[in-house]
Amino acid sequence: MGIISEFKEFALKGNFLDLAVGVILGAASGEVVKVLVDKLITPPIGLLLGRVNFNDLKIVLQQGVKSADGKEDVVKEVALGYGSVAQSLISFFLTAFVVFLIVRGYNRFRAKAPPAEQPAQEKLLTEIRDLMKAGAKAP
Repeated sequence: MGIISEFKEFALKGNFLDLAVGVILGAASGEVVKVLVDKLITPPIGLLLGRVNFNDLKIVLQQGVKSADGKEDVVKEVALGYGSVAQSLISFFLTAFVVFLIVRGYNRFRAKAPPAEQPAQEKLLTEIRDLMKAGAKAP
């Protein structure tokens, strides 16, 4: 089997396509969660903290220096942006919680689905097996 045919088999397998769809949908849902966190969750929290934007929270280690006209940075500011870290953590936990709710709902839906009925052939084979076990035990 040549490398091209192996690659074709790999690329067209159902699992590979399912994974590709999952990655694309994951990226799209990531954008939805990002907007949800940035526009709906973070602003009220910032308001409770005194009208603070999380991304602006930082510890300045060295102040920046601007040029005389104020347009260019002569020396760039050095700061620890802990607000961006907080924003990322909120986004991560919210994403994890949404995924948890989806999986939980799916598992509940799947548990309620009626079990598939055995085909007649399997029922017959099961009965034969059970009869043979019962016959083997009888003296």
